[in-house]
Amino acid sequence: MSQTYDYAVVGGGIVGLSTAYKLTLKFPQAKVLVIEKEQELSHHQTGNNSGVIHSGLYYTPGSLKAENCREGRHELVAFAKKFDVPHDVCGKVIVATDEKELPFMNKIYENGIANQTEGISKITADEVKQIEPFVESIGGIHVACTGIIDYRATVHKLADLIKQHTVPAEIKLGEEVKEIVKGEVSELVTNKRSYNAKRLIFCGGLQADRLAKKDGVNLKEKVVPFRGDYYELTEKAKHKVKHLIYPVPNPDFPFLGVHFTRMTDGEIECGPNAVFSFKREGYNRTSFSLRDTADALSYSGTWKLLTENTKYAWMEYRRAFSKKLFLETLQRMIPSLEMDDLKKGRSGVRAQLLGVNGETRDDFRIEYSGNSIHVLNAPSPAATAGLAIGQKIVDMIKD
Repeated sequence: MSQTYDYAVVGGGIVGLSTAYKLTLKFPQAKVLVIEKEQELSHHQTGNNSGVIHSGLYYTPGSLKAENCREGRHELVAFAKKFDVPHDVCGKVIVATDEKELPFMNKIYENGIANQTEGISKITADEVKQIEPFVESIGGIHVACTGIIDYRATVHKLADLIKQHTVPAEIKLGEEVKEIVKGEVSELVTNKRSYNAKRLIFCGGLQADRLAKKDGVNLKEKVVPFRGDYYELTEKAKHKVKHLIYPVPNPDFPFLGVHFTRMTDGEIECGPNAVFSFKREGYNRTSFSLRDTADALSYSGTWKLLTENTKYAWMEYRRAFSKKLFLETLQRMIPSLEMDDLKKGRSGVRAQLLGVNGETRDDFRIEYSGNSIHVLNAPSPAATAGLAIGQKIVDMIKD
């Protein structure tokens, strides 16, 4: 007879591993299985994000993002300290470079106060200079509790912990779920074998909507991918960034804008932009999947979003192929940057759940479906909030 697991978690990113970790803590005698279709954990969104521990400053007060980011940040930093995961709570500045940005910057500040974001303060242009000497601004916000972390190392530590638990969890790599046969005990059919489990938890990220449909969920929205490209500062320019530097974001688009991030390995990344991706898991500017492209471009929500933001979308697409345009964006904050201060970096892809009318599903979205729980929308700050999301899923199971 094949083994029956109490819980099967599909997805090996930080949300999936955090959920498995929380399950082993709450139900120490339970048999837990994690299935990841890639040959390594954290291969997609978790391993290709900006590496930032987000403060929770931007999110709607009372939303899942706001609450889980705040709780998750505290838990993540404590976890990193306890298990020696590379991190640094170094703080960041959000800087305004144009008078037109000041009203929205003030709104962000008030939002941060409402979200109980500790250590935030409005600062003058001179005070910005004291923190980031090469930045030219007309003022900004200092966010002391923002930090940086190695999310891949975080996920691997979570994996080690669940494999060492009272009843060791099992992690299966290189297995993609192809079919879901529902029942009191459900069957997950992968490309290699089948598994039986009493409860299923799907943390599929870029494949969340497809997994939901395989599980019989009547989901009207679709995941649409947006690629973010990064440059890195060369050795001669690294001294121009001390911490993290963000612009005031465009309030009409669900991205934070191109920014500077000091990484845990000492590199300084500049980015990401945000362009429609022709492949859900494509990390090159020319990556293409016929299936993913047809899926996105046959969906009304994609066209509604792009047509309502045509100017912004076109600018982002041009900037993806133009180092000069990318540099000009960065020079709004650090005018002294030059072309040879930048070298090409990596890319990541963000899963954005879009409604049929092009509206972005901004908040986290986690839903039941029979004996399954689906994480349908978990874009940034899901990595920061991962441990809190895992706890929320455990609470849903208890309820």
